[in-house]
Amino acid sequence: MTTTTLAVLVPLLPFLGAAAGLLLGRTAPGFVRPLAVLPTLAALVLAVVVAARQGGGRAVDAVTELTPTGSVPIELALHIDGFAALVAVLVGTVATCVQIYSTGYLRDDPRYPSYAALVSLFTSAMFLVVYSGDLMVLLVGWEIMGICSYFLVGHYWETPEARAASLKAFLVTKLGDVPFLIGLLALATETGSFRITKILGAVANGSLDHPTLIALLLLAGVAGKSAQFPLHTWLPDAMAGPTPVSALIHAATMVAAGVYFVARLLPLFQASHAAMVVLAVMAAVTMVGSALAALAQDDIKRVLAYSTIGQLGYMTGALAAGDRGAAVFHLISHGAFKALLFLAAGVIIHAAGTNSLAAMSRMRGLRDRVPDAYWTMTVALLALAAIPPFSGFFSKESVLVAAEHVVTGHTEHAPGAAGWTVLVAGLLTALLTAAYATRLWLLAFRGRGAEAPDHGRQPVVMNAVLWALAIPSLALGGLAFRPLPDWFDGQDLTPTLTTSVLGTGVALVGGIVTYAAWRHTTALADRTPLGAVAAHPEGDAALVEAEAIASHKPAYGDIAYAPDPSDPGRLLLGPLHRHAAVGFHLDAVYRTLFVRPVQAGASLVRFLDREVVDTYVRGAGTLPRWLGAAVRRAQTGNVQTYVSALLAGTVVLTVAAVLVATGA
Repeated sequence: MTTTTLAVLVPLLPFLGAAAGLLLGRTAPGFVRPLAVLPTLAALVLAVVVAARQGGGRAVDAVTELTPTGSVPIELALHIDGFAALVAVLVGTVATCVQIYSTGYLRDDPRYPSYAALVSLFTSAMFLVVYSGDLMVLLVGWEIMGICSYFLVGHYWETPEARAASLKAFLVTKLGDVPFLIGLLALATETGSFRITKILGAVANGSLDHPTLIALLLLAGVAGKSAQFPLHTWLPDAMAGPTPVSALIHAATMVAAGVYFVARLLPLFQASHAAMVVLAVMAAVTMVGSALAALAQDDIKRVLAYSTIGQLGYMTGALAAGDRGAAVFHLISHGAFKALLFLAAGVIIHAAGTNSLAAMSRMRGLRDRVPDAYWTMTVALLALAAIPPFSGFFSKESVLVAAEHVVTGHTEHAPGAAGWTVLVAGLLTALLTAAYATRLWLLAFRGRGAEAPDHGRQPVVMNAVLWALAIPSLALGGLAFRPLPDWFDGQDLTPTLTTSVLGTGVALVGGIVTYAAWRHTTALADRTPLGAVAAHPEGDAALVEAEAIASHKPAYGDIAYAPDPSDPGRLLLGPLHRHAAVGFHLDAVYRTLFVRPVQAGASLVRFLDREVVDTYVRGAGTLPRWLGAAVRRAQTGNVQTYVSALLAGTVVLTVAAVLVATGA
């Protein structure tokens, strides 16, 4: 088969698996798991073959016109360069691991057939985004992922948290998609095509009249899809869905789509210095703000959610520095260790016997109960904290190197302000990332909270997936300066001494300070009499967990509990903790600025509809109703009455005729 044919089969196989799974889910339940795993696994194998054939060389292009439009054509086009080939392998790897893992995690779930089909459809849509060479076809995959996320996040629709989270994810991402669509149409109008290659050619020729406006419109959609400030608020709440869904969304699909889109069209954004500065500021605020929020969360999945937002900030920061190689390298590296983090968290949640959330305040003695999750999560957290030689160190250093090159003038692909913004924010975020990664590890595996019930060993298939993902989390970074540059336009991704020392140094400081704070709080808790925690200045708020998990109840039911007294997060953040725990009140700001005015407007419209419009409608029907009632009363059915009325009418008409004749 040709490379083009294989590439077409990659998104097609999961789509067919999804369709077959939905059709046979009830009639032939024995086929559900094979239909979930095998098509996705086959797509992964084909994606690897496509990547091997592409080999980092010349891009593979194929195109056929879908339908004549009379103006800008819409074409079914493939454009597979090194970036697309590697990202497709990442998508296939994570999706296959999630499908295999889910066979154990959701083995008793009655809605598993629809879940597995939606995951396959989700995977197919992301493959379409990765391989597509036409922006309209890319938009199809983009929107299919949006609707799939709505259903998957709301998988546990019996709970109000899941219903609210799915609706919020859909609406917030759609808020960004509206200007995104306008930007795509404006871009096609100015370039005369939706084809990515033609658009980039027009950008290179300087044919764009409004690059800043188009870039900013597109960035709105990117901010929503990739959970960047200020449209990031949906992602932490999306943790109400099943944990494997969180791994898929965070590691390989949905949130990666926005970053990948900007990487594909980076020359368009580079045509506007203003857009690059906006991208840098968006990345910096996202990185630092999400890292602070992660340091204050109690639920383990919300910590990882804010972590994803911050790591995506690193990727957009690399793009703001004009280096798409560093951005995509970190996207691939992050995909491996973040999938591992979420699936390891799923093992912890499964061990506690809950479906979705897991409060670290109730974790104790998990190291011995879930040894596989302990060791693999340790590897993933070290990669997240960018400690050498783990994969996160190399990819994060490539981002810092890209920013350093802008600052030192080694590249002119981005304005200096963008370089400084990304570099400073990146180093500060490296410090905070190591801090919350250390805190998570300490509270999850050496915590002193109330012990959750033990629900026994986890399925072997779940633990096997963890070890499979631990390999790239540990070894992927070594590819940074060997074969990977062939896929990244020949860019050198080797860390430099300056950024390596700075990045690793601040990460070690963050980890050591957090460990010291934990030792301090642990010693303090040992000397504090039981029950004295309520006297803590923030004790009452901690007991209800309203500030820590934004009104989400703990996964262990309605039991009120005190926080782990050894939690170093409160000591490190101080007065900032209560604000960071609720995402710096951004949801409250949105409720005040947008939700309440919309609700007030809806109430006004309802009042006008009921009290004004309906009043006129009711009034228009009142007169005919009264006339009808009068006529109805005259119809008595008495023949004598009818004859008398007839005679009386005849007399009246006769008299009237005589009077008229006399007057004449």
